[in-house]
Amino acid sequence: MKLAFCLSVCVVVYAYAGYPILLLFLRLFIHRPVRKNHIEPYVTLVVPAYNEREVIGTKIRNAASLDYPVNKLEVLIASDGSSDETVEIAQRLSDGSRIRVLAFSQNRGKISVLNDSVREARGEIIVFSDASAILDVDSIRQLVANFADPEVGAVSGIYRVQRASESRLGPAEEIYWKYETFLKIQESSLASILGGHGQILGVRKDRYPYPATGTINDDYVIPVRVLASGSRVVYEPLAVAFEEASEMVGFKRRVRIMAGNMQQLREIKGLFWPPQPLPLFFFLSHKIVRSLVPFFLLSLAISNSFLLQGRFYRLTGLFQLSFYGLALAGSRWQLKPGSLRVPYYFCFVNTAYLWSVCRSLNRRREVRWK
Repeated sequence: MKLAFCLSVCVVVYAYAGYPILLLFLRLFIHRPVRKNHIEPYVTLVVPAYNEREVIGTKIRNAASLDYPVNKLEVLIASDGSSDETVEIAQRLSDGSRIRVLAFSQNRGKISVLNDSVREARGEIIVFSDASAILDVDSIRQLVANFADPEVGAVSGIYRVQRASESRLGPAEEIYWKYETFLKIQESSLASILGGHGQILGVRKDRYPYPATGTINDDYVIPVRVLASGSRVVYEPLAVAFEEASEMVGFKRRVRIMAGNMQQLREIKGLFWPPQPLPLFFFLSHKIVRSLVPFFLLSLAISNSFLLQGRFYRLTGLFQLSFYGLALAGSRWQLKPGSLRVPYYFCFVNTAYLWSVCRSLNRRREVRWK
């Protein structure tokens, strides 16, 4: 039981604290800056949409106001069989040239829409952005500056939560994304990031991998396959996309993301040859170890319960009880300050992962949007 306890502690601590510390240590010895420059390639902004009538108008107006040459920016609104007024609203705001609507009649899933949209795109650079995300005015310009480096095949912008305090999980979600942003900045500076943000993700059209139907986390699979093809994938903190905290909530959404995370494990084979040691290390630490955390949390709780005769183990047991008690309180009440909701968010995310494992074992997959 002591061995199980120690192993469980090591895995959990490494996943959330040891790994970022190790990245900082590596940064002392490894520097790989991107050769950015002011360039203005033809860009196609692809906005996949399914029943987005509440936000699609705002998204199109946001796209039209971006600081990028009008004659070098195309906007494609790609409706995945929307059953509401998404298409009608988008068509009223489109001009048929710079802003076009691709109204697919059947709801097939996001990746099918992305693949078809890339085939229709005129741009040299394709930028994907969710309908609910608002792009900062110079986000496209900041993003494409990285493509001046011929080694760069894909670039992810940064994701920020708006009005976090208005959502139950908003403050915790904001803390989580700041933590993820820190990790991505370190990984990008050392070599390449493995996944981007669907709110703002750019890729060279000739490097787009056309993932198979059924792919869930496109914003991870696309960058990893670009990386596996020999190009670099980097992170641009100055290219900012904002999204309301309310867009990030929901247990079903989390289960879907975690199911996608499990699907991502198959992408590791692309990092073995040609060998890419640092991205492979990132994959093992950021994805594999993180995905094991909920199982080791269970192991930690069970092993600790058998070791309560020792003072140290009584203290660790009390800590776990307090942590999960705070998580339970957070599930029922709006705790303040917002940082007190972190235990609930932590348990929420890991429970979603466990549930997605059960669904996968039952071979239940959902690729269409809800």
